[in-house]
Amino acid sequence: MSKKIFILLFLPLFSFGQFTFVPDDNFEQALINLGIDFVLDDYVETIGLDTITYLYIPSNSITDLTGIEDFSSLRELFCNSNQISSLDFSNNTQLFELNCSANQLTSLDVRNGNNQGLLYFSAMNNQALNCIDVDDVAWANNNWSKDTWTLFSANCSVSGIEVKISNKRLLKVIDVFGRSVTPKPNIPLLYIFDDGTIEKKLIID
Repeated sequence: MSKKIFILLFLPLFSFGQFTFVPDDNFEQALINLGIDFVLDDYVETIGLDTITYLYIPSNSITDLTGIEDFSSLRELFCNSNQISSLDFSNNTQLFELNCSANQLTSLDVRNGNNQGLLYFSAMNNQALNCIDVDDVAWANNNWSKDTWTLFSANCSVSGIEVKISNKRLLKVIDVFGRSVTPKPNIPLLYIFDDGTIEKKLIID
């Protein structure tokens, strides 16, 4: 009578979760300090990020906020006083307060489909930021804070906006009556630079 031998192999079960790429070590360290992440390895476990509604990370020497797109329930974000050059909040549809002032922004996209839900917005003191992408230009102009040389546009990439050229610095913008104004589309304006040059611009939106 032959005997059959059954060998059971017990293999460890591995659970492969999803991770969000966070390449900026200072951003990830800030998340670790807040108890959102635990190991400095350029990745944060994605599960749970969509439940975070408040993020306070100013003055952390952050240059890249890649990964913020997975904070889909984020309502309040304070990332001011860092060194961030580009921000895209198109996936952050619940934003209610946003402060990204005092960075080094050259690109800022706030086309999240809910501009009127964003009641507090400040992008002041970003010297190289000429244009901010928004869904609602009128709302942004009436309710949000930005530098005088920065314009709101529905599509900055085709707007032709260029208010800082080479080493020239914009001093002020005036209308045809000589009154200092905040730049707005569809109105002829005069841009006065520190080298004495004056440029007439009409931004079509």
